Amino acid sequence: MGHIELFVNDPAKSLEFYNKVLGFELIEIQNEKFVWLSSGSYTILLRPGKNSDGYGNYQSAKTGMVLYTDNLLKTADEFKSRGLIFKGTDGSDKCLTFTDPDGNWFQLVDPNDH
Repeated sequence: MGHIELFVNDPAKSLEFYNKVLGFELIEIQNEKFVWLSSGSYTILLRPGKNSDGYGNYQSAKTGMVLYTDNLLKTADEFKSRGLIFKGTDGSDKCLTFTDPDGNWFQLVDPNDH
């Protein structure tokens, strides 16, 4: 796989969420509108566009990104301290769900404990 593209209203504005809240590293801002980020070996491109999902929960979304951690409670507390608001679970207290400011759905799990 090459990279993952997420459509956001304003990539420069979304950069703050992905960098400061989720801890993604900025690779570059291309042509003043395409924001390239990395997390481990994964590359994400935030690009201008509209996310039309608008679904009220993770289970109804068209797509979801799953972030792994080796300590769910610690990572959840860190994200909360940076302003993240979790929006429930994916049926288990070990599968926490949230969205980015544009409505893209995420799940936070410990792959060794769910």
